[in-house]
Amino acid sequence: MQLAHFSDLHYAPDNLVESDRCFSFAITDAIGRGAEVGVISGDSTDHRLDAHAPSLNALATQVHRLANAMPVLMLQGTFSHEPPGTLDNFALMGGTHQIFVADRVSQVALIDGRFWASKGPVFSDDELRQFIDLNPEVVFTCLPTVNKGQLAASVGALEAGTGLGDVLAAFLAAAGRVNRQFRASGIRTVGVSHGTVNGCTTEHGVVMAGFDHEFSLTALFEAECDGFMLGHIHKEQQWERDSRLVAYPGSIGRFHYGEEGDKGYLAWNVEPGNATATLVPTPSRQMICVDFDGPPDMARLQEIAAAAGDKFVRVRWQIDEEHRQAVDREAIKALFAGAADLKVQARILPVVRSRAQGISLETTVEGKLARWCDLANVEADPLQERLQLLASGDAEAIAASVLERIDSLAQSPSLAVVLPHPAASTPAREDAAPAAEPQPTKSTPAGSTLDWLNDDLFGA
Repeated sequence: MQLAHFSDLHYAPDNLVESDRCFSFAITDAIGRGAEVGVISGDSTDHRLDAHAPSLNALATQVHRLANAMPVLMLQGTFSHEPPGTLDNFALMGGTHQIFVADRVSQVALIDGRFWASKGPVFSDDELRQFIDLNPEVVFTCLPTVNKGQLAASVGALEAGTGLGDVLAAFLAAAGRVNRQFRASGIRTVGVSHGTVNGCTTEHGVVMAGFDHEFSLTALFEAECDGFMLGHIHKEQQWERDSRLVAYPGSIGRFHYGEEGDKGYLAWNVEPGNATATLVPTPSRQMICVDFDGPPDMARLQEIAAAAGDKFVRVRWQIDEEHRQAVDREAIKALFAGAADLKVQARILPVVRSRAQGISLETTVEGKLARWCDLANVEADPLQERLQLLASGDAEAIAASVLERIDSLAQSPSLAVVLPHPAASTPAREDAAPAAEPQPTKSTPAGSTLDWLNDDLFGA
């Protein structure tokens, strides 16, 4: 039996072009391959949408087109993407075939193109015998997103974080006992859920490992489903055990920069005890991510821009705060003017100055001062003496000592001592003859050597 598995459509105004192009392609391909059932495993919308929103109308149009070709099962996804009640209207949009909305934990049998749900989480013994006799085409074990608030109210806030996996594992084990009987009767069994498998890899290459994830692979395989269809993680991946399969199709399109791998939907082939799934790529966006450890290399960007005509481009760099103005953002935008979209992101590294490295490791003020002197190449002994004086002396006594030391210093020499006249430096001879009487002489063109002291220095 062939089934088409779609997930994480994320219809929203910002994603409308990408979501609708990829989902429309996937539906057309699934119909062409002869798929008999369509499954959407959560997050059909990206957030709450108004009834008149074009993105909601586009989603309804595509789901209705799918329902005209095959029965459709839609699972409740993450509440922040699909608020409770969002999918209720889709149950009314069926075309030639029925659209079934799985918004509670249940088992659902597909019989002659119609869905029949269990009254409780799993089929009771009476329901089991009845449906085995009717020989359904496939039985779905539906596990929509669990409200952790309700779980916290029932088991306590401390247990809700790590106890969710145990609660879901108990349900899957109970469903496994029922599914084992269906498979023994030659009836196909398929699980559908939305959540994180411990150890899976996100679309950005991050391994999801922790105690607060919804599923473990052991718990999923204990559900005894031939194939288990998952949603929520945007990267396609599969796990196989004894010819049974657990798989994510990934998101239908590429909605974020840095997402790895192809985008598409899974074409399943399910038989009792055996399942295979093949990824069918959709025409998703082509994105180019360029990262620099320092300033952007404009020559490299110019080479990339030459082949980025119809692609979505993100350029990121990190740079010191004092050099942030060296990057010409407008020049980068001009290079990628022909790209479908450009996103530039700069990480500014703040300047961190260490006043005295290791000073915080010292436990005393004396030690901190010695450490600072060592790093600053300053002689420590005089500063240590003054530190001791500050620590033990009286403020008035310290001030009086400083003033006394200032008064004891010799007065500064006068200008005459500092710069004596040349004549004053010539020693007088005791036996020298008395000076002759001065005789009148004619004035010389060059004035006296001391004339410059009396002249008007600023005269014309």
